[in-house]
Amino acid sequence: MLKETFTVMRDLPRVREIISVLMRHGLGNLVQRLGLTRGLERGADLLNLPGNHEIQSLEAPVRVRRALEELGPTFIKLGQVLATRVDVFSAEWIYEFEKLQSEVPALPFPVILAELGTVLGGDPYAIFAKIDPEPCGSASIAQVHRAQLATGEEVVLKLRRPDIGPVIEADLRILHHIASLMEFEFPDARRYQPVKIVEEFAKSLRRELNLLIEARNLERFAQNFAGQSEIVIPTIQWAYTSERLNVQSWIGGLAGNEIAQLQAAGYDRQVLAARGADAVLKMVLIDGYFHADPHPGNVKYLPDNRIAFLDFGMVGRLPRPRRDQIVDLLAALAERSERGILNVLMEWTGETVVDEEQLAADIADFMFNYENLSLKDIQFGHLLNDVAVIMREHEITLPSDLTLLFKALITLEGLGRQLDPDFQMVRHLTPFVREVIVARYRPGSLLSAGKQNLLEAFDVLSGLPRDIGKLIKQARRGHMKVDLDLKRLDRFGAQLAKSANRLTLGIVTGALIIGSSIVMTVRGGPMLFGLPALGFIGFVIAFFNTLWLVFSIWVSGKEER
Repeated sequence: MLKETFTVMRDLPRVREIISVLMRHGLGNLVQRLGLTRGLERGADLLNLPGNHEIQSLEAPVRVRRALEELGPTFIKLGQVLATRVDVFSAEWIYEFEKLQSEVPALPFPVILAELGTVLGGDPYAIFAKIDPEPCGSASIAQVHRAQLATGEEVVLKLRRPDIGPVIEADLRILHHIASLMEFEFPDARRYQPVKIVEEFAKSLRRELNLLIEARNLERFAQNFAGQSEIVIPTIQWAYTSERLNVQSWIGGLAGNEIAQLQAAGYDRQVLAARGADAVLKMVLIDGYFHADPHPGNVKYLPDNRIAFLDFGMVGRLPRPRRDQIVDLLAALAERSERGILNVLMEWTGETVVDEEQLAADIADFMFNYENLSLKDIQFGHLLNDVAVIMREHEITLPSDLTLLFKALITLEGLGRQLDPDFQMVRHLTPFVREVIVARYRPGSLLSAGKQNLLEAFDVLSGLPRDIGKLIKQARRGHMKVDLDLKRLDRFGAQLAKSANRLTLGIVTGALIIGSSIVMTVRGGPMLFGLPALGFIGFVIAFFNTLWLVFSIWVSGKEER
């Protein structure tokens, strides 16, 4: 905690700014609960700023979204990541987080030219014959300009904003501190692991800051779709690409949100929807490496009904065991198998204690709602959201590597239905799920899995004598420890301590009443108000003790509710 304190002291100006924004948006209670107001003079005055009462009338999700927008790039990106946590936040929160956009005012072109010169180590016009002064896009991390190489090839320059790195690093340090405070102050928040969420977000954001990583992502996706001419991935110009600059081929065509123009241009919208869905499902289920944000802004439609995917800054990775779980879940959803869904969710419970019978009953109720629906009426996004609601109610946290996947599949279905109102995600899922399941039970796959299991078993057996030896040595030296991690043990201990304190005070109060009653019957000694002084004082103390006990029990009852 001392290290965290030094971190906050180093970033104190930014901490003050964050606290001010949170208070202005009616989040003063959160700031006070976390003890952050100690870092801000006149913090209480901000609670009464003009317009604060109007903000207070807004719903909490709206206020939080507005605060994140005002706090800038890091917090906007955090909100976009939180929009993927359908297992943690309800629909109204997800709806607000999804409104967060990374579009920011563009930097002046002279600033862009100067930064390009620094990155390239010379005059940009020695490499590029033309650079469009008007940006194609201006996001929180990078600005994009169209350009032309000396060879005549059309390219896109994605340039990281100058000095954005130190700002984001400061924000990440502060977010880590806030997450630590949340785990300390709010026991119920610990199951969502806010510190882990921030740490994973920090890794993701640092990867996004490094434009060289996006270039490698592009190259890997291009390899995965080699030979599939209907899917287009931009080509990287490696000679000019670095951590701060990504130079890739220009992709024309129609943007993903230009639906009205598709029909006029002769595109087949049903084919586009099918190809887009098949491409993303291949990424997820076959390759285990997928575009995590396939929204209309990251898609281009090209002649011959080809589809280009853009912006690979945010990608998801699924190892083989996780892909198998996803295939089992998708198969169970497509076949409406209650037992299949239950088995996968139980694998995701981790250390969470779950009432399996109640979970099974809730899954049965959930599936009953879809029992009489035809395939064309089932919206896969709604299915996934309903599964997320069940997980939230049973305190099952979605594995971190699946949050992006759920979001990508929901976004993909929305894009498909935008193109084709009769688009059925389940129909596209079925062939991929069947292919993966069949491949899983082919002789070669079974042989490979059996070989891997034998190797793991051999490793365990070969290491057994060594592990037993260590265990005996630790026991002999008295160093053996047994750690018990009981659910909410700290809260139980606190409640036990409170109960013991009340019991002790009650016994003392009872003893005072009995003792004072005896003293009242004895004549002589000091008097007070015509009564024996010691007996009178004892009754007064017992009276106040009783008041405190009643008040304490009443407050405790309110907290429990």
